Amino acid sequence: MSSEKNSPRLELSSVDAIRRSNAGEQVFVLCLSCLNAADDEQPDLDPVPPHRRTWRTHNFVMYWISDNFSPSGFRNAASLMQIGLSWRDSLVCITIAQFIVGVVIVLNGVVGSRYHINFSIQSRASFGYYFSYLMVIMRMIVGIFWYGIQAYTGAECVRSIIYAIWPSFHNVKNTLPVSANIDTQMMTAYVVYFILILPMHYIPMHHLKWLFTIKSITTPIVGFAIMGWIIHKVGVSNTSLWTQETTLHGSTLAWTFLSGLYANIGTWSTLAVNVPDFTRYAVNDKSAFVTAFVLPATGCLITFFGVVSAAGSNILYGKILWDPLLLIDEWTSSGGRAAAFFCAFFFLIAQIGVNIAANSISAANDLNCLFPRYINIRRGQIIVAFIGSWALTPWNILTGAPAFLSFMSGYSVWLGPIAGILLSDFYLVHKKKYDVWELYNKHGMYRYNKVGTNWRAFIAFFIGWVPLLPGFIPTVNSSITVSAGATHLYHLGYFYGVGAAGLSYYVLCRFWPATETMLERAVLPDADVIHGHSGEDMEEGIEAALGDEIVADKDHKY
Repeated sequence: MSSEKNSPRLELSSVDAIRRSNAGEQVFVLCLSCLNAADDEQPDLDPVPPHRRTWRTHNFVMYWISDNFSPSGFRNAASLMQIGLSWRDSLVCITIAQFIVGVVIVLNGVVGSRYHINFSIQSRASFGYYFSYLMVIMRMIVGIFWYGIQAYTGAECVRSIIYAIWPSFHNVKNTLPVSANIDTQMMTAYVVYFILILPMHYIPMHHLKWLFTIKSITTPIVGFAIMGWIIHKVGVSNTSLWTQETTLHGSTLAWTFLSGLYANIGTWSTLAVNVPDFTRYAVNDKSAFVTAFVLPATGCLITFFGVVSAAGSNILYGKILWDPLLLIDEWTSSGGRAAAFFCAFFFLIAQIGVNIAANSISAANDLNCLFPRYINIRRGQIIVAFIGSWALTPWNILTGAPAFLSFMSGYSVWLGPIAGILLSDFYLVHKKKYDVWELYNKHGMYRYNKVGTNWRAFIAFFIGWVPLLPGFIPTVNSSITVSAGATHLYHLGYFYGVGAAGLSYYVLCRFWPATETMLERAVLPDADVIHGHSGEDMEEGIEAALGDEIVADKDHKY
């Protein structure tokens, strides 16, 4: 480091200032090149440079609209109504859940939009350079798993498209054994889907906003069209589904409602952790604030669409169809098949976008962090695609492994404590002040100790999930019974995980602070040239990244 070790750190310039400063842009690039040379990192892990920060507020609005308006969004209320809630209670439950997780997403997303780093790098500040790898692996497993599940839903969209174009596809003979848990029709659609999505992984994240724009326009149109058609054909006022009242009362109703709340929060718990993977491309740190309002609003609307469609299908076809793809498969007239084609096609676009944004890029970022010398984001996405789509065989998971599916659905038991520690570290412990270049320095301040582990985060993490384990086990193995108290605590799991882990982490840091990581001012990735005449002084972040003193010659050249 430089000889001025005791001088206060400098708060660097804003994005706009950097864009006006060629010298600043050059130093930013120099910081990254020094960082890569010193730490063997991939450029994809680096802070996003100014020219790639292209996501504005309306891009995030469109992203969340497109993320909610998908086939799975139509099915939001299904499980809640099956366990006794009315459609109104289900709507309230889903809206509250998405508002809560939307607030968490906004708060955690500030790290990405301010420091322009992804979750893999962010986690080093709180967990330590090497302990953070465990968090990265845990999040990566979730991403790969859900990539496979969403791929199967994408294949269902393709199958509906094929049904609409060639009705004879309904009659294709199944040549696969029953033990395969998938028939020839579905396997054909699955292969077609995989071929279609594979080239999409080559599109850089900062260019994907056009895909979400298309989705945010087309999928709401499809939703309104399906609901309008149902209301025009049969109305919904007298159906048993529409008039279903809550069958639960008292404490049973309260705990069932909380169980549904927890389940719906868990659906978004992965994004609550890895949202910096997207907000790092934001123009400024306020661009993503709209998430807290758009997410619950769109979630409530698409759930209402699903209730109307399911109620209407019960009258039209004598069965409740929560899945809109199964509904449009019933449209067999020539005009109906044309409508079914467009609905399925736009649902396919939505499903591709969801899978890339929510699962593929996130897991690829994790692989990039774990194997920086060999895997960049693009290679990581291809690896995720093959493992998630083919190695996991999602059709076997959905039909033959309910315990494994329950296990992955309850994965928020671990993701909640991670989110709590991240938020506590950023807002309460470090007061939003990180040294971004030190996050890339394996020998720097965020190593914490010889083993690269922040013991405070280690303890807080276990406090956040261990008490939930007894209530979690019966969801995987129904033969095991536990007390009602353990079950109720599990239903409060996300609240407990975030709160207990975050609070315990703060208390530990309060009494045993890691003083070497406490900064007077933040060191941001947008670098200015200090005393910028002929480069006489260097940006402090370069020194932090290298960990060595940089000496200028008599001509002030480095």
